[in-house]
Parts: sequence; structure tokens; C-alpha cells
Amino acid sequence: MRLFSKKDPVQAELEKVKKQEEKFLQKNSERKELPLNRVLREKIPDKLQETLEAAFAKAFSLIFEKGTGLIEKTYRKEELEKRSSIRQYAVDVRGDRKSLKSFSRQAAGSGAGNTLVSAAAGVGMGFLGIGIPDIPLLTGMMLRSIYETALHYGFSYDAKEEKRFILLLIQGAMTHGERLERVNDELNFFMEHGCFSQEEGMEEMIRRTAGILSDELLYMKFLQGIPVAGVIGGAGDAVYMNRISEYARLKYHRRFCLKRQRELKESEAKPRKAL
Repeated sequence: MRLFSKKDPVQAELEKVKKQEEKFLQKNSERKELPLNRVLREKIPDKLQETLEAAFAKAFSLIFEKGTGLIEKTYRKEELEKRSSIRQYAVDVRGDRKSLKSFSRQAAGSGAGNTLVSAAAGVGMGFLGIGIPDIPLLTGMMLRSIYETALHYGFSYDAKEEKRFILLLIQGAMTHGERLERVNDELNFFMEHGCFSQEEGMEEMIRRTAGILSDELLYMKFLQGIPVAGVIGGAGDAVYMNRISEYARLKYHRRFCLKRQRELKESEAKPRKAL
């Protein structure tokens, strides 16, 4: 008789990612204002935030409608799908935590690479004093990072519901406190039930996401528009890219574990054929 039963690997991994999520929520429970922001507050043009919001909204709309194919040309989609299938096979055969963790390791590698590219682009444009024109590039990098993360875990990103999921990921990564908790709960609801608790049109979701981004990036993008000094603002792109990549990995890893858990339960519930 065994006194101690080994914990289910999927459940163990799921509990781990839940704890990591809690740490993320705690870390971002309050918005931390930089001292530099207080210096810049009086210099921000009245309509800059509206301009930023419009730029982000336009970038999301264009990429979702016509630009996904262009983003896919910047990485090897078929190769990522193939590797994900191989890792999935390893999970099916071995069923241990090591095979489950391989998904997050691969996603972390892609996220780090995208953060470095975003940093280089942001700093370069900041040196030239290019702020708002950087928005389409930054938006594209955000979506590329999330698309690659989705592929690492075997999920698509083309369907309408997946686009809503991605917009919520960006909202959660870029907000704080109660709003972050609400977004996080909505993402978890979708993972559990396969639908969202609240119906919201795509245009409204894009507008909301653009508003959150413009609010969070207001000071950095203003500073980025000043030649040479804009290097500081451009470097902020990497900070926010890192947050988005981290949060996307947490949510997709949780989603993957829940999916795996459901598949195992369905497999166990199927009647076995008589010999």
C-alpha cells in the first residue's frame, strides 16, 4: 500500500502557474509613477493622449484586417507549429512535468528575443526623435510576441475569439489594480468555459485596449519624440514588451494546462473496448 500518492503533473504545473499569476497581480496592484513623469506632466500637449489612442486603434485594426500575414513573414510559423506538435507528443508519451515545462521555456526564449528587437527599435527611433510614428512598429511587435507564444502552446490567433483573447492579454499586461483583476478573471472565465462572460464588439475592444496603452505610454512616447533624449523613452518599449510577453506566457501556459486536464478527463471517461 502506498502512503503517498504522486501529485498529478498537470495539476502540479497548474498550481504553479496560478501562484505565478498571483505574484504578477500583486506586483502590478498599483501604478508606480516615475519621478520623471512629474517633471514632464506640465509639458505634455493636451491632445497627445487622444493622438496616441487613435494611432494604437488604427494600428490594431489594420494589422487584424490585413497585417497578420506580414507579421507571419517575420518568423517561421510552420516550424513553430511542428515543434509544438513534437512537444505535445512528448507530453502524451511521458506525461511528466518536464515535458510540460518545455512549452514555457520555448515561449520564454521567443519573448526575450522580441524584447531585444523592440528595445533596439525603440532606442533607435528615440535617438532620432521619432515617437508617435513608432506606434505601428510597437503594436506589430506586441502582436508578433503574442502570436509566437500562442503557436508555442499550439493555439491559433486568427479567429475572432482569439483576437479578443489577445486584446485582453494586452489590457491585462498594461493595467493595474482592480481593472487588472477584472481582465484576469475574464481571461480565466474564457479558459474555463470557452466563451467570454461579457459580449463586447471588436471595435470597442480595440478602442479600450488603445486607451489603456495610450494612458500607460503617454510620458514615454512624449519623451521619445525629443531627439537624443528620446532614447530614454524608446527604451521603455522593452519594459512594456517584457510585461506583455510575461503575462502572455502565464495565461497561455494556464490555458494549455487546463486544456490538457480536460483531455485527460475525457480520455478516462471513454468506455474501454472489450478484449
